[in-house]
Order: sequence, then structure tokens, then C-alpha cells
Amino acid sequence: MQANNIINPIKRSYSPDVLGDGFEQLTLAFSNDYEGEVKATLVRKQSEKQTPKAVLYIHGFNDYFFQAQMANRFNAEGYNFYALDLRKYGRSYMPHQKLNNVRSLMEYDEDITEALHHIKAEKNEEVILIGHSTGGLTVTYYAGRHLNSDLFHGVICNSPFYEFNLSVLERKIGAPILSFLSRYYPNQTISSGFSRLYGYSLHHDKYGEWNYSLVWKPHDIPDVTLSFIAAIHQAQNLVQNTITLNVPLLVLYSDKTISDKKWSDRFMTGDSVLNVNHIKHYANKIKGDVSTCEIKNGMHDLVLSQKTVREETYKRVFDWLDQHVNQESYQSEALASG
Repeated sequence: MQANNIINPIKRSYSPDVLGDGFEQLTLAFSNDYEGEVKATLVRKQSEKQTPKAVLYIHGFNDYFFQAQMANRFNAEGYNFYALDLRKYGRSYMPHQKLNNVRSLMEYDEDITEALHHIKAEKNEEVILIGHSTGGLTVTYYAGRHLNSDLFHGVICNSPFYEFNLSVLERKIGAPILSFLSRYYPNQTISSGFSRLYGYSLHHDKYGEWNYSLVWKPHDIPDVTLSFIAAIHQAQNLVQNTITLNVPLLVLYSDKTISDKKWSDRFMTGDSVLNVNHIKHYANKIKGDVSTCEIKNGMHDLVLSQKTVREETYKRVFDWLDQHVNQESYQSEALASG
């Protein structure tokens, strides 16, 4: 399956990004949707090493790309780094849109496919999709519907949103009912259910160490539409029940879930957004070359965890890439040359 309206990457040019320090951005424009004009934003930082390898990072819900340290780590390991701010998020958000709004995660196929075409046109031959939280669900869903693509060669998920962090009753009855109602009331809004305390654990103005835009990633998360709930529910159903991947997949998650209602330092030592048991359970149901990795004291965004924890995360990621992706590439090159 290929996205429509792909813009010729040769005709587009990058401009300096808000992150500075060598980061550049490229606007990707698409046909209007149910809210009007639509765009996505591709951000890149190229490795100082000449390399045919790259990663494409997809952010989560109520999020955008700001993790410059992650980009620098991949650059140092010989990867050109790319990230997408999906339509209606971060750099791509426009005033006439509802922040984060989507009616199907397949809407992101255009964003991801065009970005991958740009990356390939820039002479990257081995590309890894990386997704965090809802982005992890999105890239898994995408990869499972784009089998045998020559645009990507592996998938890494950082605490993917494979299930709602709700009670059994809410998951089995509430989510399907809301998804059904979305057919008639797609723009009806409902609380996202996410606590502001996760944001407090990240932002340097509260208890965290990271500086990012509170306009694009606010502590007080906007209500979501019923169609957003339906979009997540539809993608989760596929991932939970029938999905097969034909590229290697690595799923990383914390060793524990934090469900506290008041702030404490415990928020710095676990996943305060999703149930890690759900992630592990559904990751192991995916068919294909699937590896799972538990990270002790990891926060929801593992690369934003405390320093020793994120260093362990990077070690596990690069070890996995060497064993499951790079090694296969070297073998393929040897066969082709032999």
C-alpha cells in the first residue's frame, strides 16, 4: 500500500529547525482533510560519518519531536536521524485544527510514506522506524500493513500504546461503545484520562530535566474526540489479534507501572502512562522476529528516563540493531558481492 499525493523529494529543500545545532526541517503538504489544510514536518540531523543508515522517529500522543539527545546518540552510532511531527502535532499544528485529532491511524500513512521516500532519496539504504507510545502503535500498525516494503527494514517501539490503561470493563465494553458512537458523533469530545503528573516528571520547570514547548506538549492535555478513541481502538485490535511483521521488531518497556494520584519521586522510576504488562503481553502476540526488553526504572519515554536508565536503553537498542538488522544487511551485501 502506498500513500497518494507523494511530493517529489528532489524539489523540496530543508530550512533550519527550532532545535538549532544542525537540525533542519522540511514541510510535507497533503490534500485537505475534514478540517482543511494538512501538513506534516520532517526533521533531520545528519551524522558526521558518511553512512547509508537512518532512523525515522514517530512521537506519541500529546507530543512532538524534541529529544535532541536521542538524535545525537544515533548520529554518533553512524545513523542519519529523522523525526516526523505528524499532522496536527507540534511543528505541523495549524490554528484551524484540533490538536492531536485523527479519525484513523491510517491517515498517518501519507506522512510516514512520504517521509520515507525523502529519506531513501537522500541515499539512505537501511532505515529503521522508531515509535514512542501512540507512535509505537502507529509504526507497528503501519509496518503490518506495508509488508515487503523496501522503505524500512526494522521497527523499534519505546513503550508502545498497545492497550488502553483502563479497567477490564472499560477496555472490553467502554472503548467499543465509544468507537461505535464515533460513527455518529466523531467530533464529540471526552477526557483523555491522562494525568498532568507525567508532564511534571519530564519538564525542567517542574521535577524533570527536559526543556520543551508546553504549547505543543501541554501538561493539561486537551480532550480527545470519539473518533480519536475509535482510531486507537481499531489499530489496537489489529495489533492485538492478527498482525504479522516481516521485519525485525524490538519492543522496550519499563519494569513497572506507576498509578499514584499524587506526585512523588516514584514517577521518575516507572511508566506512569501505560500498563507495562499490557505492552509485554501484546508484544509477544505479534508474529515475526520479535524481541522484548524490560528496562528497570524506565519512565514512559525510556530515553527521557534518569541518565543511567536511558544509557541502558540505548545500549540495548544498539546491541539489538547490531544483532538483528545490521548483521542481516552485512550478510546480504556479502552475498551480493560474492
